[in-house]
Amino acid sequence: MKWRLAVAGVVTTVSAVVGVTVADAAKFDLVIEGPNDSLVVVDVLRTVRVERENPRGYDRSLFRHWIDFDGDGCDTREQVLKRDAVGLPQVDPFRCAVVEADWISPYDARRTSDRSEVDIDHVVALKEAWDSGAWQWTDAQRTAFANDTSDPRTLLAVSSSSNRSKSDKDPSNWLPAFRGYVCTYVANWISVKARWNLSMDQSEWGRLNNILTGQCRGATMRGWNPPPVGIVSVATTVPPTATTAPSATTATTAPSATTAPSATTVATAPSVTVRPGAFCAPEAALGTYNGITYVCSKTNLEGTPYGGNRARWRRLS
Repeated sequence: MKWRLAVAGVVTTVSAVVGVTVADAAKFDLVIEGPNDSLVVVDVLRTVRVERENPRGYDRSLFRHWIDFDGDGCDTREQVLKRDAVGLPQVDPFRCAVVEADWISPYDARRTSDRSEVDIDHVVALKEAWDSGAWQWTDAQRTAFANDTSDPRTLLAVSSSSNRSKSDKDPSNWLPAFRGYVCTYVANWISVKARWNLSMDQSEWGRLNNILTGQCRGATMRGWNPPPVGIVSVATTVPPTATTAPSATTATTAPSATTAPSATTVATAPSVTVRPGAFCAPEAALGTYNGITYVCSKTNLEGTPYGGNRARWRRLS
């Protein structure tokens, strides 16, 4: 399948891109319809912002996790243990706990039937997410990220030893020991960063680009649906200091005292940095991308409605 990419204001059809540099990052406008889309991974990489990380103020408790986020009676850890088990797991229906199952860790190909040897890995670690933009999210957004089972690439059941080895490292410092999984891991990492509008630093972006133009040249991935909570990024927001953690309501688009944010609320100020082509709300909200103003609209510039009557970020004029 093909998709539209806007390069320096010119719309063209692209099937593969090689020889990309850090200076080229975030120049493509990639329109993603949903999980059935087939995307070239290096194209998705080019939509990710390259910025310095903001590590100050991180605390793991700011990402409340292993809760029943979707209200199905099972906490996130048990959901992933069931999903990633080999074959049909035995589950306690009263406690919603996996009693017996086998798992194969994709990071190192280790097989185990001992659940205590299995960790649920945040593919993009919580601290890495914080450093890359989650420091400006609301508590609800961080909780959604930490418990995201709506896309299987966000959380993964892996061996405890490989999870400890990975820790909070990005791909410039760690890749799976099982070489047959490296290209998939790279694609998964990029999909999480792009889907949640997280940035990359130069070494991270450069290493991924080298891999995608080398051993993983031509790698593809599927698209995705929007994350369960709306995410925006404002480049002018001041990061927290080392001694001051953000409150539960701190966000780029902080709500007023009388209005709680909905799951899809985004800022309407033109200073908001958006991803062109991404789903958005509310309709008529404004944002910018590379200095160009975008509007949240249900139609394109020619007035043709987008599929599913859903709004997307498109140029204002």
